[in-house]
Amino acid sequence: MSTQTEKIKELMELRAKARVGGGEKAIEKQHEKGKLTARERINLLLDEGSFEEMDMFVKHRCTNFGMEKKQYLGDGVNDSGGARLQEGINALAGYAEIFQRNIMSSGVIPQISAIMGPCAGGAVYSPALTDFTFMVEGSSYMFLTGPGPVKAVLGEVVTQEQLGGASVHATKSGVTHFTAKNEEECIAMIKQLFSYIPQNNLEKTPRVACTDPIDRMEDYLNDIIPDNPNMPYDMYQVIAGIVDNGEFFEVQPNFAKNIIVGFARFNGQSVGIVANQPKQLAGVLDCNSSRKGARFVRFCDAFNIPIVTLVDVPGFLPGTGQEYNAVILHGAKLLYAYGEATIPKVTVTLRKSYGGSHIVMSCKQLRGDLNYAWPSSEIAVMGASGAASVLYAKEAKTLKEEGKVEEAKAYIAEKEKEYENLFANPYQAAKYGYIDDVIEPRNTRFRIIRALAQLENKKLTNPAKKHGNIPL
Repeated sequence: MSTQTEKIKELMELRAKARVGGGEKAIEKQHEKGKLTARERINLLLDEGSFEEMDMFVKHRCTNFGMEKKQYLGDGVNDSGGARLQEGINALAGYAEIFQRNIMSSGVIPQISAIMGPCAGGAVYSPALTDFTFMVEGSSYMFLTGPGPVKAVLGEVVTQEQLGGASVHATKSGVTHFTAKNEEECIAMIKQLFSYIPQNNLEKTPRVACTDPIDRMEDYLNDIIPDNPNMPYDMYQVIAGIVDNGEFFEVQPNFAKNIIVGFARFNGQSVGIVANQPKQLAGVLDCNSSRKGARFVRFCDAFNIPIVTLVDVPGFLPGTGQEYNAVILHGAKLLYAYGEATIPKVTVTLRKSYGGSHIVMSCKQLRGDLNYAWPSSEIAVMGASGAASVLYAKEAKTLKEEGKVEEAKAYIAEKEKEYENLFANPYQAAKYGYIDDVIEPRNTRFRIIRALAQLENKKLTNPAKKHGNIPL
């Protein structure tokens, strides 16, 4: 056998060894947990035969604590319980190099993290820096400090699932954007996300052939708004009625449910949707919904994805709980995100749009390109009841002091009606050009599609600067 043949044989043997990672027993152990290996996950995600692996022969270089006896080809960053303690500062340096690359890639290429096992300690910061995070229910978790140290320091007894499981981060913290029942479903969801987003910040929004008529009308939209302004309706029904084939890929569906964000298509064009949800907290904005919306708007703006905003917002949630948690700053994030965005922005106001919340939901003055309203919309500083009680408080107080309690109630009711007649409609805003047109609800789909076609070649740049200082 020639020297060359021997070297080729050695190469093949090393490749085979690298492909089994920590060994067949380790692979079996992984499968017993219902989990796939790193290469199996890659094969599920990518087109067959398209993956070209780099650094297959990398090994760690640690000789502390007997680590030189445990070396595997392709040593890397798959499931991670945190820093490799045996490596000391070198492990931290490696983390920081990954994080720096995440930061430099932000806004240049979409970054997606799939947490399919443990992700603890400093390892959590890489997915936190990426655009979208997926977690697998029951087998993945994320936390900075594990249950052991938590108990030792705080005396708090908590499981890994309670501390950082998929359901926790999907509902309470908002750290994860999507959860899946298993790894196969997780990878299928990642593929679905890819269909809506470009590969980098220089590409145009993805388009697919549209089989849904652009002038399709849904008559139920004309009757979806209740006569009682305090009664809810389901914003998902509105979204389903106007997007291509009723298909909507929602982001963070279980977090801050009073706002809805996600991807859909209009005439085959990928679009981001931001919508208030009247069925949850009457659609008010609060700390969590504001930052959820702001993050999504900024992603869409970074990658040239137009935004359609569906507005039904009565205001910001009041109370010490919100004020102490900096609702002012969180609301300002959404305001900043919309004002900074240079992508096409189409806004449709369905019902309420009051006060500061009107402003932050992509109003005309935040460079909303085309702003439409349904005939049922009310665009004002506040609702009629609150406005009347503020504007005519002095007169009502005088009547009450004179013992004319019923007259005071009747007076306020009359003034409330006056305010309603003046502002409980879209025409005052349209009068000043703040609303471009009042449209029939069932015609919303066609008007949005036409607006997006008009804005297809929109060019808008912000003033030259290093970067703005978003209220974080």
